[in-house]
Order: sequence, then structure tokens, then C-alpha cells
Amino acid sequence: MTQQSSGVWKQGQRGGRSTPKGRQLDEHVMAALQTLLADMPKRRDLLIEYLHRIQDKHGHISAAYVRALAQYLVIPEVEVFEVASFYAHFDVVKESQTPPPEVTIRVCNSLSCQLAGADSVAKALSDHFPPHAVRVKRAPCMGRCFAAPTVAVGKHYIDNADVNTVDSAIQQRDFEPHLPNYQTFEQYTAGGGYQIYRNLLSGKITIETLQAEVEQADIRGMGGAGFPSFKKWQFVQAEPAPRFMAVNGDEGEPGTFKDRFYLETEPHLVLEGMLIAAFAVEAQRIYFYLRDEYPAAHEILRIELEKLIADGMVAPDYIELRRGAGAYICGEESAMLESIEGKRGLPRHRPPFVAQKGIFNRPTLVHNIETLYWVARTSREGPEVRTRVTKHGRRGLRGYSISGRVKNPGMYQLPEGTTVLELIDAAGGMLDGHTFSAYQPGGPSSGLLPASIDDVPLDFDTLQPFGTFIGSAAVVILSQHDSVRDAAVNMLEFFADESCGQCTPCRVGCEKALQLMQQPKWDKALLNELGEVMRDASICGLGQAAPNPFQLVIKYFDDEV
Repeated sequence: MTQQSSGVWKQGQRGGRSTPKGRQLDEHVMAALQTLLADMPKRRDLLIEYLHRIQDKHGHISAAYVRALAQYLVIPEVEVFEVASFYAHFDVVKESQTPPPEVTIRVCNSLSCQLAGADSVAKALSDHFPPHAVRVKRAPCMGRCFAAPTVAVGKHYIDNADVNTVDSAIQQRDFEPHLPNYQTFEQYTAGGGYQIYRNLLSGKITIETLQAEVEQADIRGMGGAGFPSFKKWQFVQAEPAPRFMAVNGDEGEPGTFKDRFYLETEPHLVLEGMLIAAFAVEAQRIYFYLRDEYPAAHEILRIELEKLIADGMVAPDYIELRRGAGAYICGEESAMLESIEGKRGLPRHRPPFVAQKGIFNRPTLVHNIETLYWVARTSREGPEVRTRVTKHGRRGLRGYSISGRVKNPGMYQLPEGTTVLELIDAAGGMLDGHTFSAYQPGGPSSGLLPASIDDVPLDFDTLQPFGTFIGSAAVVILSQHDSVRDAAVNMLEFFADESCGQCTPCRVGCEKALQLMQQPKWDKALLNELGEVMRDASICGLGQAAPNPFQLVIKYFDDEV
């Protein structure tokens, strides 16, 4: 091959090129991308936020935008693609593919919505709308189980949905979130809100005093693990600075909606609890990670955080609000930190009870939204605000998400250790014509228990003898009209779809279990053997808990499978 003296290959000779190798950058797309991201800093950890901007603007993410974003961040194109394709809410469109229609309808397929007729609603919507104009998709729990079935049209969530209500929203192009009435910054501060945090800043009270109250109130991680909050603070305090804090608002366990309730009613209790906890560990920055299925809560936080900044309570760059993108696994805190860093939400191996290494590999305090709610209330009103005297002794309050075959599904603050019969009574009793037959004590991760186990306190450490746990207290009530076999299949379909795929026991195990469960007769011995392998060898809680639905059905409902 001939080479010029300058060292540049001659154009037109064998091997010569007039353009660089590989896919070519569209300069118009790059210019549009730069305009779209002009108000955002240029950082690799903001990749998922950039992808949201593109998805929101165009309804999908084209190959040209993947290419431009890779060049913008100076990272490999495959890195952008693997992150974008990991998350369910990003529609990545390759060169040869047709973009999705402008309108997408997501029909919830969680157990609560299935019980309320979501399958029929999905079919009716598919029959009603032409597929070239409207896309109908099934989607995991949207955190509105109290109003099942739920349908999302863009960012507008329609409760008790049917074809008419969905069609009306589309005709009116009603695609944006509807904000509920909530306690604003002005209303919260008028009632004494943020005074505790201001007293901390001024030194009028010490964090040691508040930490003792948090310990006395027995505030724990309310996302499911139940680890004492004051000990978390101590572990992170012992780590060298700089330290960070992450708020886990990825409430993805089907049947759970307590955190959404707190954010959409009293957001500043959560925010003040967050600032107190961050002060306790001297966090240099806070990352608030909120699931993408909560657009109204996201808008509320955006509005109210701007007020905190305007008040001078926090610096403009102290709190970063981050959107999830439709990945249940990101509720696992190490996967959430990976997502905050702009990566796929893959769980990390980590030793127990050690401060989580998060943003830029620094010690990071991770708290659930309900935990922060109680931190603020305890700090303002004293430890006794969270406790009630019950027949089981003095118990702390917590939020129970109750749905299914009850008259008044919703979020109820009740003492820890409330029994399922007491929960049903709180929710108005069973629906007319329905008799209590089974229940999920803590979402699909907890499996199913029979109605005969009705007097056990639903609390941390009380359900282990029955092979399950309270988790996030997402209680779904079933009746004699429901099939526990179908309910278990629904749960495994969820786990199989949401497995991050990182470890073989979970990735393959969920798929194989689902195949076995769809057979006319379950191979119970093989399913139990598979479940033990998944439980022992999976990296994180998803694979470890995924066997619960079929193993507990085998244990307690043997004659139905």
C-alpha cells in the first residue's frame, strides 16, 4: 500500500478511507444533544439523566443519539448502549428498527392489579387502539395498588382504569403527572418544620442527642432489612471523610406504596429527616434516588428542593435528585449506587454491616424514605411519637400497604406486630362475597401464607419460623375466588423479568422455576431443589427471595399444585 510522506494514507488507494471506521456521527444530532443538555453539567455519572432527557424529548433513544452521547462523554458507544438497554423505561431503537408510537400505555401487571382485572383491561386497550398509533405494554407495579387496576399514559397515572378513562386521557393529550395536595415548604415551616435542623446547624442541640432518640424510638431500615438506623450512623461516622448519603426511593416491591404516600403528602418530613441524617455523618453531598414510576413525587421534590435552596438552608449543589429508569433491582442499595453512578444496576458483593461504598467509592449512608420520615418526626416530637401500647406490648408504628380483596385498600400506620386479621379490619374488612384465604405478608419476595396463620405479629423477626419475612410490609389479601398457583406464577414472572442477569442461579433459576410452575402438575421435589440452589448461590436478595412464592405454596397449599 502506498503511503504519503506525511504519513496519511492516500484516499482512493486500497485500504484508504474518506471517513473514519465505524458508524458515523450525525452532526445535527450532536448539536441537538448539546442544546438538550445545555443546562446540565458534563459528567459521566449523569449518563442516565441524559438518557431521560432524550427519551422524554423524542419518546425513544435512537442509535444516532447513542453515538452522539458516547462522543459527548468520550466513552465507548457500547457503554451507552448497555446502560440504556438495561433499564425498561428507555426505548433504544437500532438503525433498522421503527421507533415506537408517540403514545405508550403501560398496564400494571402486579398481583393486586391482576386481581382487579388488569388482564382484561390490557386486552380491551389492545383491541381498542390501533397498534401503529398506540403501544400497549404490560409493566410492573406502579405503586398505586390501592386503586387497582392502574394504567400509565405517559407520566399520567390513571386509577381504577378502564378503556374510557384511558381513551379520554389520550384524546385530551393528558400525559403529564397530576400533583396531589401536599404540605408545602411554607406550610411545614409555619408549623415548626426545619427548626430541629436549624438548631443542629447552630449548635443548640447535638447530633448525639438526636441519635439517642433515634435509638430509643427503635427506628430501623423500613425498606425491608430492618437494620437499626443509629448503628448505620455509627458505622458511617467511623469511616474516613469525605462521606456521602443516598436516599433509596426505589420502592419497587409489588404491593408497596408507603413511600409514595409520604412523598405525596408530607414531603418535608422526609426531607428534614434526610438533612438530619446527612448532618449526623457529615455527608458532603446527598443523592435522592426516586423510582421513575413516581413522576408526581419527582415534581413535588423538584419544586420543594428549589424552595430549600432559595431559603438558604442548603447549597444549590448539595442535593441531587436522580430518576430511576424502571429496574426493580435498583431497590437493592448497592445496585442503586451503581445506577446513581450512571451504570447498570448490578448488585455488588459486600460484607455485612459495613458502610456502603458508593459514589466515587466513598462511604455512603443509605436510608429508606419511611426511615427518614420517622427520623424527622422523632426529632420533632420525641421517641414516644412512634410507639403505641398494644396487646403484644409497646410497639413502633410503621406503614403497611394493604391491597387486594379488602374494602378500603390503602396505606395504614399501625403498630409493628399487627396481625393480618387486624390489618383486614383496618382496611374495612373483606369485600362482599369474599372470604379470606391467603396473603402476602411483604410483597412477592415474602411468598404466600394461608389464612390459618392469622395470629402471628407481622414484624421484623416474627415470620422467620414460617419461612418468610415482613420485608416492606406490602400486604396483599387473597380470597376463595383467587388461585394461589396463579398468584405464585405472577410473582415468578416478575422476578424472571426483573433479574439483572448478573448471576446464573438467579437468571437461569427464575426462568426454570417459571417453566416448571407453568406445567399442569408441579415437580415439587425439583422446584424445592432449585429453590435451595437459588437461595444459597445468588448474589443478592432478588435471587435469594425469588423461591419463596413456589416453596411456600408447596409448603402450605400442597393440594393446589
